[in-house]
Amino acid sequence: MYHDRQDLTALIGSRICHDLISPLGAISNGLELLAMTGQSDTPELALIAQSIASANSKIRFFRVAYGRAPTGSSLAQPEIVSVLRDYFKESRVQIDWRTMREAQRRDVKLAFLAIQCLESALPYGGRIDIDLDGNEWVLCATGDKLHLIAEHWQILDGQNSDANDELGAAQVQFGMLAMLTQWRKPGLGVALCENSITVRF
Repeated sequence: MYHDRQDLTALIGSRICHDLISPLGAISNGLELLAMTGQSDTPELALIAQSIASANSKIRFFRVAYGRAPTGSSLAQPEIVSVLRDYFKESRVQIDWRTMREAQRRDVKLAFLAIQCLESALPYGGRIDIDLDGNEWVLCATGDKLHLIAEHWQILDGQNSDANDELGAAQVQFGMLAMLTQWRKPGLGVALCENSITVRF
């Protein structure tokens, strides 16, 4: 039942992303048609195009983070970097996916959830570095003004599972990451410092 719940959650994420892609694609096609008639060079249409690009970048990221990750499926390094580059394009956070290797989609899913957890601690900007140390993923966020909500991070290290009940939609990544790494060996590790946070799994 535990794994069924994981799969159902991922299917819901995949379904939402799939259903949103079609109307966004239709709007993009409409903008292209307007461009062909010479009507696209206006501030209003430029704003629409920018909003569509932003929405598409988020859906690409969410599809990996919250969608299905079938056993054996993988993602190439250029695709991962492309998703992250577009997602953080307008952000104060710099992102560096350092490993050049192809990665299992399930591992990338966990990494993307961890990235969202780390991003929440960097409201004033900073950087997130992602690397692979042997078989262990290491994600490190650094910034001058970290915003840490202890209850959320305690969910990840198993100190406060009851805090799941208090999570809002904006913090769902903490609950998801904790659930998906519950049976993983060697498990999930979190180190909180004054100006940095490190997540390992």
